[in-house]
Amino acid sequence: MNDASIDMYDVSISTFRGGFRTLAALLAKAEADVAAGRFEETALLEARLADDMDPLRRQIQHASDAAKACAMRLAGRSVPRIEDNERTLSELRERIARTEALLDLVSRADLIGSGDRVIKVNLRRRWVSFDGRAYLLEFALPNFFFHVTTAYAILRHMGLDIGKLDYLVDVARRRQAPRITEAGNVGA
Repeated sequence: MNDASIDMYDVSISTFRGGFRTLAALLAKAEADVAAGRFEETALLEARLADDMDPLRRQIQHASDAAKACAMRLAGRSVPRIEDNERTLSELRERIARTEALLDLVSRADLIGSGDRVIKVNLRRRWVSFDGRAYLLEFALPNFFFHVTTAYAILRHMGLDIGKLDYLVDVARRRQAPRITEAGNVGA
């Protein structure tokens, strides 16, 4: 398999952007529910699915870290640090925007040949080497979507009125599919 087999830019940067649009939309819904008095913001930020899992705020931070690390490593650059100091849903959406700004620094040209670049990652005090393609497909994307999915699951578990289409909001937006009404008619 060579770089011509997959478009490293579309599979990485474009895919991360879609995940961030989903997270931003979920956080906006959570903010609206907090503003309406349905939830306490701190309770959402600190909610977790299991005692040994990170809370919602950390899931967003981890998704941010996974995307920026992948983009920069594939481009052959050092990974910039973003402090993990967000304490509100709004600050988490700002972090997403800061991460997207970092993704903007990586061009399609920067990723030419990145599928063959050697990427070394420290996984729990053990260094693992990947070629760029394997790093993206086997590690970075699954890690990113683990945290996106976990954030969704935490919000759903806490009682936010969200469903599968809220998770797939980016797909629906990009495909602009017409809605089917309950009567089976095509609607706007």
